[in-house]
Amino acid sequence: MSYDEILLDTEDRMDKAFNHLKTNLAGIRTGQANPGIVESLKVEAYGSPTPLKQLANVGVPEPQQIVIRPYDPSIIPDIEKAIVSSDLGFNPQNDGKLVRITVPQLSTEVRRKLVIRIKELAEETRVSIRNIRRDGNKAAEQAEKDKTLTEDLRDDCKDEIQNLTKKFEDQVNEAAKLRESEVLQD
Repeated sequence: MSYDEILLDTEDRMDKAFNHLKTNLAGIRTGQANPGIVESLKVEAYGSPTPLKQLANVGVPEPQQIVIRPYDPSIIPDIEKAIVSSDLGFNPQNDGKLVRITVPQLSTEVRRKLVIRIKELAEETRVSIRNIRRDGNKAAEQAEKDKTLTEDLRDDCKDEIQNLTKKFEDQVNEAAKLRESEVLQD
């Protein structure tokens, strides 16, 4: 691999790890309604598990309410079943055309558990980023052995990989801190 290929691959993989964290954080409840809480729920519809956002429009008309408008009203019972069986603790109501979810306020104990979960997700992502850094450094060393990089270029490549690692770890920390503050707000 060339110098640029190593850096592009490393940055791309770190970016994917960070985006995965953002998706996971969006699914964590705060005290307010957020479509991200239910959009990724898998609904057993038409014989296969399908993400809710592919089956319905999800909106937030009020701060404490989520409204789900399925494209096909016949799957409303499947959507309700998926919501009830998830660990979100919601009790959906339907009127035959849409599903309403009232988002209850979070207790202090639940907030603490969610903050712990956010920290776990952030740490998993940081570990993933460090593993990607290790892979990038190995690729740089292998490229030097294969005579496609000089020793100086290998060192420059490792420095760039370290800079990428720091950049993405800072982004992870910032995203986790922001989500924690949202969860802890009353």
